[in-house]
Amino acid sequence: MRREIVEIPDAVDRLLTQGGDAIREAATAARDMDPKFLLSVARGSSDHACTYLKYASELILRRPMASVGPSVKSVYDVDLIADGALCLSVSQSGMSPDIVRMTKAITASNGLTVAITNDPRSDLASVSSATLPIHAGPELSVAATKTFVTSLVAGLWLIAEIKQDGELIRAIHALPAHLAAATACDWSQAAAALDGRSLFTLGRGPSWAIANEAALKFKETCLIHAESYSSAEVLHGPVSIIEQGFPVIGFTAGDAAESNLAEVADALADKGATVFATTAKLAKAVALPHIRTDHWLTDPIAAIVSFYGMVEEVARNRGINPDTPRHLRKVTETV
Repeated sequence: MRREIVEIPDAVDRLLTQGGDAIREAATAARDMDPKFLLSVARGSSDHACTYLKYASELILRRPMASVGPSVKSVYDVDLIADGALCLSVSQSGMSPDIVRMTKAITASNGLTVAITNDPRSDLASVSSATLPIHAGPELSVAATKTFVTSLVAGLWLIAEIKQDGELIRAIHALPAHLAAATACDWSQAAAALDGRSLFTLGRGPSWAIANEAALKFKETCLIHAESYSSAEVLHGPVSIIEQGFPVIGFTAGDAAESNLAEVADALADKGATVFATTAKLAKAVALPHIRTDHWLTDPIAAIVSFYGMVEEVARNRGINPDTPRHLRKVTETV
């Protein structure tokens, strides 16, 4: 896992060097379709990537995007009416039967289906209208790191090309250097505050997707229970379980939601929580070292890279091999 985290900047650079033709071709098809809405089909880390892409679609394209339950087709055998929809199907392996069946059904319903996968010869690629290889290279650790980040970049690049947003496209191409800096961010202070009890991860907007991924990684690599919340929701009910020293990690970008998350982080710290966040706009919580990129939409990508280094350290400190979490396999094929 550590080696693959360090490889992330090179993997993104490889995607940027080799993936442009496929992404621009898919973007042209999407512009020609002019979809009124987008769908996503994914599970696990890939579904967290789709949550990030949902915000990107809604903020950049102004098109709503919804996650479709693969079981609608694989278990209940219902074919969605998806004519005119742009569907992003995200899967590292492209082999999970439920993801493949739902994508195939949406293609048959005249939706434009785009597979984002690390295997362009996979079953998912074969049933999709277009395929965007993420060029992550082999990923041996069970925990997805390279493939999660390159899925984010491929999907965001597609959305930027659909919109023909030059500023965002330039920021995406500048990512490798920022991600290299992100791998060097020292989050050991946060790592030391984690004592094995439950914790919260927080975000808002695109950064909430990163908080979701962080909570999953705590569970699968560290055997620590973590729950992800929007900073808009955590003070409603979940705050009741906050006690002295309760760990919280907040993710934010240099965007319109940053101040809100900082205020919530400070409010939780005032209630006794030990709170860290990727912002300097804090009065009581602790600011984590973080990298701001050339665009607020790419900031969350740098944040998850810094987090991966920390969570791998936490797993090692707990005597756990993060490459082979118990009960898990690299590819889970859900029917």
